[in-house]
Amino acid sequence: MFYLTGEFSHQLDAKNRIRIPSKLKKELGDRYCFTKGTNGCLFVFPEEVIKEKLAEIQQIKMSDKDKQKGARTFIKSVNFAEEDNQGRIVLPLKLREFAKIQKDIVVCGNGNHVEIWAKEVYDDYFSDEDECYDDYFNSLGI
Repeated sequence: MFYLTGEFSHQLDAKNRIRIPSKLKKELGDRYCFTKGTNGCLFVFPEEVIKEKLAEIQQIKMSDKDKQKGARTFIKSVNFAEEDNQGRIVLPLKLREFAKIQKDIVVCGNGNHVEIWAKEVYDDYFSDEDECYDDYFNSLGI
């Protein structure tokens, strides 16, 4: 079970590299991948979790055109991380463009995966977080 939590501000370096915060990296393990996420962010999955997701996707009927397009779009965005000897990872151009990442990023845990956001997109998405917190929390039903 994964418990990826927390929020961290970072920046891409001049070579478009990032470092996963050590607290999150410990839970991700040595093999993890980046994919397109939802709401304009990137997802980072531990190998174990992405294998589960891909197995679920393989259950989609080949004749289901709409779901197959979603599956193909997601699967082709999977990029396994290749760290350099200092633990930095280059974010692929297509993923950076998708997430509108230029320099400032926010990295946060979200249960079984990590999310990487362009700071501007993140700030916009959570702009009403404090004033609507009770509504958002109540919608969880916990």
